[in-house]
Amino acid sequence: MSTPISVQQTSTANVLRQFYALTKPRVVQLIVFCALIGMVLAVPGLPSWADVQRAVLACIGIWLVAGAAAAFNCLVEKGIDAKMKRTAWRPTARGQLSDLQALVFSALLCAAGSALLWFQVNPLTMWLTFATFVGYAVIYTVILKPLTPQNIVIGGASGAMPPVLGWAAMTGDVGPEALILFLIIFLWTPPHFWALALYRVEDYRKAGLPMLPVTHGNEFTRLQVLLYTFILFAACLMPFIYGMSGWLYLAVAVGVSIGFTGYAFALWRNYSDALARKTFRFSLIHLSVLFAALLVDHYLR
Repeated sequence: MSTPISVQQTSTANVLRQFYALTKPRVVQLIVFCALIGMVLAVPGLPSWADVQRAVLACIGIWLVAGAAAAFNCLVEKGIDAKMKRTAWRPTARGQLSDLQALVFSALLCAAGSALLWFQVNPLTMWLTFATFVGYAVIYTVILKPLTPQNIVIGGASGAMPPVLGWAAMTGDVGPEALILFLIIFLWTPPHFWALALYRVEDYRKAGLPMLPVTHGNEFTRLQVLLYTFILFAACLMPFIYGMSGWLYLAVAVGVSIGFTGYAFALWRNYSDALARKTFRFSLIHLSVLFAALLVDHYLR
């Protein structure tokens, strides 16, 4: 008697895992983390209990809308995903979830997250988060990605929004500090993504996507990665220059920026897929450590 129930439970759990996979959990976790940094920096000193409650609700709302955008992206790009080793496992690419299931799931997440942000946080945060959804799921995924090698540069504006969302959630406005955080992520995105595209170039070529290594070649892309890390280095100093952070952040920012630039320089001089992979992985460390340093510095000053 227990066997059918056990099989049904396993099947239900498997479907839930597939829906969860559509949200691109690791990407969304980084988005929420960056938004949380914006929330923390927007509140002078230790937060009150009301601030903590607002931050928790804002994180949940942002997670829901970001997950909705990721699910919509998986739906639109299912054909492309199926041709690429990195994404062929996604439930939409494998046909494990139908287009209708993915669309309804995305719509429900977006509606739930937007409602939560509107009623429990503030309308500005809801509108900014929804605009980010449109920017990533529609403008980047549907329009820019298949049309221009500058897709990741222009579309990177959506990915740079999380700290702005966090700042708006706590203050009800967008200050220059939030825009500095936006600038850092905006400039970080191209070298981060192009390092990945360099060692995945055949996947993108097979999928017919005009990524920079496909349209302009390996050498040109490596130069762009290096040049962007120089500009990013300067942007990472801005929180200290503007007075948002102190010497601890400056030391960390200089250290990780030298590391990222060093990887980019080595990649430019002597390319290998292994080095491109290491550069991509270090870029994730760079952003995570940089924002963690901002967080720690905020409470130690």
